[in-house]
Amino acid sequence: MTDFDFDDWAALARSDPDAFESRRREAIQSIIDGAPVEQQARLRGLQFRIDLERSRSTTALSACIRLNRLMWDQFALLRESLDELQVELSGHSDRVPRPMPPSAEVLVFPGAR
Repeated sequence: MTDFDFDDWAALARSDPDAFESRRREAIQSIIDGAPVEQQARLRGLQFRIDLERSRSTTALSACIRLNRLMWDQFALLRESLDELQVELSGHSDRVPRPMPPSAEVLVFPGAR
């Protein structure tokens, strides 16, 4: 998709949301179809997840926040995998210990009357 024109897409979204959605889906499908065969199923699964998060959202901002959270969750998993790989490559068989959550004293407040 080297010929992406943001202004064209934005104008289409404003003037004909249904046509925009159709064109968006076609563009996504084209990109997935152009990916290596061994990656296509994963990409379809990811797009399904993105579409699901968008459908659960009531506003565009809500969708953006949900997708941002999804991205960071996946980034954290990737970071954990990298940490585990580094431990394996260093020759240590122990897993990287996770820090214990800080402890705190629990305060008891009298109930409301």
